[in-house]
Amino acid sequence: MVRAPEPPIAHADVETAEQLMRSRFAAYARRDAGYVLETWHPSTRPDSLDLDEDLQWVALQIVEASPTHSGPDGEQATVHFRASWRSRTERGLLEERSTFVREGGLWFYVDGEVS
Repeated sequence: MVRAPEPPIAHADVETAEQLMRSRFAAYARRDAGYVLETWHPSTRPDSLDLDEDLQWVALQIVEASPTHSGPDGEQATVHFRASWRSRTERGLLEERSTFVREGGLWFYVDGEVS
């Protein structure tokens, strides 16, 4: 379980979907909306992202990372994670099974199913 943001990693240096998940968590924790958007697949990426200043992402647990497999849209992988957060008034847990795709040598977050 990651308890503090990991050092930034360049998108081009990400080698696996799990590594991208970890780097995106760190970007959310640093409130680096630019990195989050850069690593989001263009087909599902929002136009902008407003990260809540009162929300702190404090811990990440990778529950399961599926092996990479080839699909019709390139290499694909799934990462099931739990991310703990807190604000001034509450604490919570986000659990999601995220889908990633690798295109042109780069991994991208596509979408996720929240539990």
